[in-house]
Amino acid sequence: MAAIVTGLIPILRTAVDSTATYKARSVWFGLLCIRLVMIFLAQFPWKGLNEDFQCNGTETICTKYCFNKHFDNSVIMTWHFLFILLVLSVLLMEMFSSHVRSSALRKKQKEVASQAEEGDSVDPTMTVGGKMMIDLHKSKKSVLVYLSSVILRIVVEGLFMYILLFLVLPKVSENIYLCDAKELAKCSPVHQCVVRGLAEKRMSVHSLLFISALVIIYSGMFCLYSVFHYLC
Repeated sequence: MAAIVTGLIPILRTAVDSTATYKARSVWFGLLCIRLVMIFLAQFPWKGLNEDFQCNGTETICTKYCFNKHFDNSVIMTWHFLFILLVLSVLLMEMFSSHVRSSALRKKQKEVASQAEEGDSVDPTMTVGGKMMIDLHKSKKSVLVYLSSVILRIVVEGLFMYILLFLVLPKVSENIYLCDAKELAKCSPVHQCVVRGLAEKRMSVHSLLFISALVIIYSGMFCLYSVFHYLC
């Protein structure tokens, strides 16, 4: 539990302490927190994967060979890497909002009186509750950057679903696995191997798939809303 609290603190601090905000900002940070909690819970059935994998051979080297052959990709580290990509997709808009805020402050200091009259100097921000709110109605550039961050999030979630469906789930879809270990002299040609806790591992994968599908649906609907509301 200490690890998940440590991971949530910087995300929540960034969401609360920022001096600039934008449409649905709290939702994106909330989804990041949900994703972090789900990864934390889903990785428990996979932590003892090496001990859960057993083969009918007596030689330890044969079991290790079959384990490396069957689980040829890192499961948990892949989840963590994709979570980092999701954080980067949110930070993209955070960096842009910080840039917009800095530019707006510089313009206000230099030409407060002429901002309302000059079309090129329209300030794409407004103050709400002590924070600077990016007004997407006034800046198409802001909308495009915003949509880019949301689309990047959809791409990462789609990649996450692809990995779960076609690389992770097939590894725990069968009760017995046949391993060809004839390359090792001490091992019999064919080993029968099993993985304990298949139900828990499948459930963890399905839970991650559900969260990814939920994020993709919400992000896709929000993209359509932003295009019709701000660009059309």
